[in-house]
Amino acid sequence: MYNLKLHQPKRRVSQDMIAKYREIPAAVVGDCMNRIQAAPAAIRPMHAGGTVLAGPAYTVRTRPGDNLFVHKAIDLAQPGDIVVVDAGGALDNAIVGEMMLTHAETRGIAGVIIYGAIRDFGHVRNHTFPVYAAGVTLRGPFQSGPGHTNVTIGLGSLTIEPGDLLLGDDDGVICIPYDEVESLYPDALKRFQGENAQRDRVRNGTVDRKWIDDRLAAAPYTVDVE
Repeated sequence: MYNLKLHQPKRRVSQDMIAKYREIPAAVVGDCMNRIQAAPAAIRPMHAGGTVLAGPAYTVRTRPGDNLFVHKAIDLAQPGDIVVVDAGGALDNAIVGEMMLTHAETRGIAGVIIYGAIRDFGHVRNHTFPVYAAGVTLRGPFQSGPGHTNVTIGLGSLTIEPGDLLLGDDDGVICIPYDEVESLYPDALKRFQGENAQRDRVRNGTVDRKWIDDRLAAAPYTVDVE
């Protein structure tokens, strides 16, 4: 018989690294990872804007439309964990709503990511508790399983392992693999500082735009300029 798994993460990214990454926009980190490590664009922030999502992944894989194992994950996850659910991207049934999200927030969960749908959107959009999802529906879930906790999951092409660092803001969600968190940070910080300096040059009119003409001159086509 195929056994279902109720596991705990074997490792979690450190609180020190979580705090450091919290200061860097998700898009900047994504640029440092060759722009291929982001969650699908369909997974959008549903909560009131401005809250940064950062913490270790507490993964759930569930049958689309069913939330029994999501309930169990919320009960088992540690404060600061992010419950991230692979529900197959199906939007016919909501995986979480106000009651489950309130329970998660009360337990100290740092946020919830659903590759699927939520409901009670009016509650979610008026609260700062981080909730990311692919859609909204009033139709409720089934609660019979099956599912797993803390196995490898996929949100579209994005692979997430238990304990990986999840980072989310108004632009979306990115995953930094556990083994790359420390080595990637200096590059992400340097890029963030560079963007801040570039923003200052744009505002004071000293930005160098010559790269555009250089790129056009080197392109394998000609451009007529009038």
